[in-house]
Amino acid sequence: MAATASLKSSLLLPCPISDFSGAALSISTQKRRRSWQPRGTRIQVSAAADSKNILVMGGTRFIGVFLSRLLVKEGHQVTLFTRGKAPITQQLPGESDAEYAEFSSKVLHLKGDRQDFEFVKTSLAAKGFDVVYDINGREAVEVEPIIGALPNLEQYIYCSSAGVYLKSDLLPHFENDTVDPKSRHKGKLETESMLTSRGVNWTSIRPVYIYGPLNYNPVEEWFFHRLKAGRPIPIPGAGNQITQLGHVKDLATAFVLALGNPNASRQIFNISGAKYVTFDGLARACAKAGGFPEPELVHYNPKDFDFGKKKAFPFRDQHFFASIEKATRELGWTPEFDLVEGLTDSYNLDFGRGTYRKEADFTTDDMILGKKLATV
Repeated sequence: MAATASLKSSLLLPCPISDFSGAALSISTQKRRRSWQPRGTRIQVSAAADSKNILVMGGTRFIGVFLSRLLVKEGHQVTLFTRGKAPITQQLPGESDAEYAEFSSKVLHLKGDRQDFEFVKTSLAAKGFDVVYDINGREAVEVEPIIGALPNLEQYIYCSSAGVYLKSDLLPHFENDTVDPKSRHKGKLETESMLTSRGVNWTSIRPVYIYGPLNYNPVEEWFFHRLKAGRPIPIPGAGNQITQLGHVKDLATAFVLALGNPNASRQIFNISGAKYVTFDGLARACAKAGGFPEPELVHYNPKDFDFGKKKAFPFRDQHFFASIEKATRELGWTPEFDLVEGLTDSYNLDFGRGTYRKEADFTTDDMILGKKLATV
């Protein structure tokens, strides 16, 4: 098996809800850590003969950045398939010059557009990859040329989404729960079905909400912008909606543990954090992670506003969380980061250094706060 792991001495208890009303967490541990090494789940390099020729579809933005580093450290030959619009490698905060040089010297690049199906077929057939990690695939039609080009493919490891599950009053979501064929992620469901019908040895990973350094979705960044500006944080409803976040580095570890793992063959795994959290608790957790004072939380009814095309809050306004028991049991995986520690890692290595993906936009906040003031 290409990746093995040793569990912590005791398994995590079933996910409790956390509202983060306790004492502030010291962040000195994160500041001392020069570079990322998985702690909670130890990944070992097996024999050189187990080295794989691996293609990563998308590897320069977020998940693929951390995944490709782990794969290279394990001794695999890694090729990133991208359009070439962004640098193929970038030095991560906390990564030494030597570590970055080592990674950059080993990773390969295949430039192209995955929508150019003929190019995909021709170029991949010439390379003969053993394993494909598909991080950015959204539709089955994008995956079919890859499968067609690699008849001897050993494993197709696919990044799906927990957003495929049908909304339910019975939570957490398990991998065999009913899915929603009308969800905005229906293309991922169709991809899983296509892989099954083609007889491919596939593994599908379904994250819930992902966070961490380099996150291009405004998840923790949305809260950090408001905390930095000293503004109240608008939260829909009563703020007791329960959700779940998983750190990108824990997700990358789970992806690697699926590689060559017989327990992962034609299987789906939910991947996220060990605890659930309320919307209010998440706001307080972000404040602790960044060393900000206790935030002022303003609750509102979304039905009272017309925000147009703007998104007033970064999460779906509902309970939404999934069980990770299958992944811990079958893959030997446990999350390294608890939520506050993970948010601290994200803040220290990204937003706290002045880097972020999107500028702050408080337009919807001002609409909410203006109406609140008018009714006082």
